[in-house]
Order: sequence, then structure tokens, then C-alpha cells
Amino acid sequence: MEAMAAIPISESPIIRHKCSACFKQYKKKEHLVEHMKASYHSSHQPKCVVCKKYCKTLESVREHLTGPLAKNNCACIFASLGCNVCLKMFNGSDDLIAHRSTCCLAPASFPGLENMYVDHGVRHEMEFDDRVPKVIALDCEMVGGGSDGSLDVCARVCLIDVNEDVIFHSYVKPIIPVTDYRYETTGLSEDYLVNAMPIGEVQKKVLEILYNGEESISRIRLYGGKACLLVGHSLDNDMDCLRINYPDHLIRDSAKYVPLLKTNLVSHSLKYLTRTYLGYEIQSGVHDPYEDCVAALRLYKRLRSQEHPISEVVINENDGEPHGFEKRNNFDLLRVDELLKKSPDELLMMSTSNYRCWCLDGGVL
Repeated sequence: MEAMAAIPISESPIIRHKCSACFKQYKKKEHLVEHMKASYHSSHQPKCVVCKKYCKTLESVREHLTGPLAKNNCACIFASLGCNVCLKMFNGSDDLIAHRSTCCLAPASFPGLENMYVDHGVRHEMEFDDRVPKVIALDCEMVGGGSDGSLDVCARVCLIDVNEDVIFHSYVKPIIPVTDYRYETTGLSEDYLVNAMPIGEVQKKVLEILYNGEESISRIRLYGGKACLLVGHSLDNDMDCLRINYPDHLIRDSAKYVPLLKTNLVSHSLKYLTRTYLGYEIQSGVHDPYEDCVAALRLYKRLRSQEHPISEVVINENDGEPHGFEKRNNFDLLRVDELLKKSPDELLMMSTSNYRCWCLDGGVL
């Protein structure tokens, strides 16, 4: 009896479940669902302008487009039509050239501010609109206290408004003896601080400006009321030295904003952020609080002006109101078998950010 010829059995194709945001692939749908729960992908995340891949930070996008291990296709297209500062892409070289002239900003300066005391107080220039809160940028310069000069002591404070006009500037009388004026960084000496304003008066002035005429502290803590958004870099340090507290939901800190972090989610210096995302240098010598205020404000305005699709909503079963900035997602509202039936695109539509995007502050600045 002749042996029967072996009939080849075609191998069934391996099914991969691909994330619609970061393009990672998984063998099991359950693994994709777990990935979506942990990733907090959303339309507010930075993304590649060529392949539309979502990334956690702008630094990740930059490495994807221009880094040593950049994606070849994306890197080639971006190299000819992309802006290295804002990471946007344009239809032609003429449009790109025209854009670059406005994308790289000029350094800010306020000659003579170091010899001035400025206090414009609370100004009500327009009818209050709770949909578009006022914006104030803050920066402090510190000298050193303690036996080794390592304790930060507030010695100078500057506040500016959204138009980069100085609202308040003053030297601050140190609360403890100064053992290191950090002259190379601050440019300060004892003469600047002898007749400076006491810290208590500075606190009062700063809070008066930030509260913006809002009398209800509870309203500020819960909803903001008329109070201003506070912009800056590493504001925890500034507020600690000023000995003031301000609600987290009113703070816009470029040292903590996720898109501006390093790929390992550690903060960049303000000097790096300004050079990379605004196109000019700061802190080349003595630190100028006005210059730092303007840099932080410009970063905020640039990222706030980004337009993102309004596609993520978290349903709170108690009130049905949208809370797209809360650190939670919609996945816990459905059973696992219901999630497994959804496509990758549907899972992405359900996913929400774990930070509040600055574009949600609304209004044109």
C-alpha cells in the first residue's frame, strides 16, 4: 500500500492586538485592555505629526522625530517640513520659513527693574469671566541661610500679568541671617536687603494679587472663583520660601506638567525648556526673576493654545459632569467581557488623561 503524501497544514495567522495610540502590540486582548487602563492615553497627549503615534511627553516626540534612534520615515518627512521648536509640520517650505520667524521668540528684559519697587496691586481691567481666569506668573530669587548656606531664603519676588507687565516686584527682608548671597546667580548683596520689605507684607501683597478680589477662601479652594491661575517653574520652592499656600487646581507649573517632562518623567530646567520650546536663551549669567517669569508664562501660553479634540469624558455616576482631568478612567465602569468586545479605537475613545491639559483652561491669551 503506497504511503499517502503528507498534506501541509497552513498555519493560522497570529492575531496581534495593536494599541491605536502608541502602536504597541499584544498577543492577547486582555493584555491590550490592561495596557489601556495603565497608559491613560488621550487626545491631549503629545503625538508625532507624521505617523500620529501618541507619546507621554514632548521629549519623547522629539526623540521619535529627531533623536539618534528616530523613526526613519517620520524623521525624513519632519526634517524637510517640520519646526524643531514647536514640533509642528507644514505643507511647504515657504510656510515653514514664515512660521519660524514667529515661533522663535525674542528674549525678555526689564532694564532697571533691579533698582525699582513695583506695586500695581489688584487691577480689574475687564468684567470678570469665570470661564477665562486671569493669569499671573511668579518667580522668586533665593539667598542661602544656615551654617553652610544651603537653606533657601526668599530675597526677591516678581509677579507679572499675561501681557508680561510687572505687577509686583520687591526685595524681601531675610527671615534668618544670610550666610551666602549666591552672588554669581542672584547678583544680590547685603545692600539690596537692608531696607527690604518684611516677608509678612510680601505675603499679603502676593495673596492679594492672586485672590484678585475674591473674598471667599472656601470658593477659592473649591472652584477658584475670581482667583488667578498661578504660573511658574518649580513653584513649590517659591511658595515654601514665601510661606504661602495656593490650591493645586489653580497652579500651572512647567516643572510638573507631564508633556514638558523628560522621557523618564523627571522635570527639565527652565533654561532647557526655554531654549527648546521657545527658541531663546535665559539664565546666561545672573538670574533675572522677570526673565524667568516671562519664560514660564510663554511656555504656558504656547501649550495652552494647542487645539485638541474634545473626545474624552469621564462619567461620574453621582453627577454626570465631565471631569476629563481627573486621575481615573472609564474602564472600571464596564465588565471585562464588555471591554474585550471593544475595538482598539473604541478603547482609545474611552481612555482619559491622568493630568489636566492646559488647553482646557480655555480662552485666548
